[in-house]
Amino acid sequence: MKNRALFLVVVSGLLGFSWSSLAQPVDQTSHLDVNQLFATTCGWCHNDGGRTAGKGPQLMNTKRSDDFIRNRIKHGKEGAMPAFGSTFSDADIDKIIQYIRALKPEQP
Repeated sequence: MKNRALFLVVVSGLLGFSWSSLAQPVDQTSHLDVNQLFATTCGWCHNDGGRTAGKGPQLMNTKRSDDFIRNRIKHGKEGAMPAFGSTFSDADIDKIIQYIRALKPEQP
């Protein structure tokens, strides 16, 4: 697990990629496009917009509490998920949680 995290950091550095560049902090009046956010930030690990497991767990139908999800987004999980507490405002994180709660299987 630590090797994967180290690999991501090294590759990210080589590509000039920065986790903090994925999204800029926005104020509570912003109109965060959570679908786009998931496609560009979260979709690397949470497949199909969070509907299926990938490197990260499936988010659709999660039994985790909003507080757990909020904490995980803010503080990450060592070796598994970066912390986004300095990237997203509390309002943004609330919108992300609403997105996760609204996930349904895609219709063909």
